Formats: sequence, structure tokens, C-alpha cells
Amino acid sequence: MSKILIVDDEAFIRLLIEQTLEDLEDKNVQIFSTDNGEDALKIIQDEKPQLVFLDIMIPRMSGYDVCKTIRLDLKMLDVYIVMLTAKGQEADKMLSEELGANLFITKPFDPDEILSIAEKVLDI
Repeated sequence: MSKILIVDDEAFIRLLIEQTLEDLEDKNVQIFSTDNGEDALKIIQDEKPQLVFLDIMIPRMSGYDVCKTIRLDLKMLDVYIVMLTAKGQEADKMLSEELGANLFITKPFDPDEILSIAEKVLDI
């Protein structure tokens, strides 16, 4: 079973991504979501998702800190991390890459792109 985690403090963004990916549930994909960094880390440790869509500006631990913890502390190098943010500055992209993110997408994003990334990463 493949697993995806969606982390965003804006409920409508989480819902949009969930609805975009819901057809994947028919292909044995489980979708988790949360609105903060601390819960995201707990879900990542417990469920070990292959793909994480991670907002940068979230409560109780930023997306940057979550990404850094996944890569450096937990040594989970096989988790594909997509940073999602309204902050489209080059410095944000560079920091995301330095911390180990695989991809950086600015909001607003194209839902088709989200689905395409998920299908590619999960090989479905």
C-alpha cells in the first residue's frame, strides 16, 4: 500500500489536494492529512508515507523544520517531499533544496500537476 501525507494549515488547500488525489485510493493509496508540523512528523514516523506535500508556513513547526527533521534526524531519504508555498522567492526554493526537499511548487498550483507528481512518485 502506498501512502501520501498532505500538510497544510489551510483547510481548503488540504481538501483540494485530497479531492485531486482521491481516485488514487482505488489504486491502493492511503491519504493522510494534517494542519501542523508536529502532527505531520508523528504521521510520517508512524505511517512512513512515500510522498509528502508540505506547506512551509504551518503552525507548531515550520515545513522547513519538518523537512530537515525527516532528512537529518530520521534519516528518511526515501520519502519524496514536495514543498508547497505561497512564498515563491528564490531563497525559499534554495533553502527547501538545501534541507532535502525533492520539489518546490508555489501556490496557486495546478491540481493536475499534483496528481501527475503523485502518479510518478508512486509509480501508478
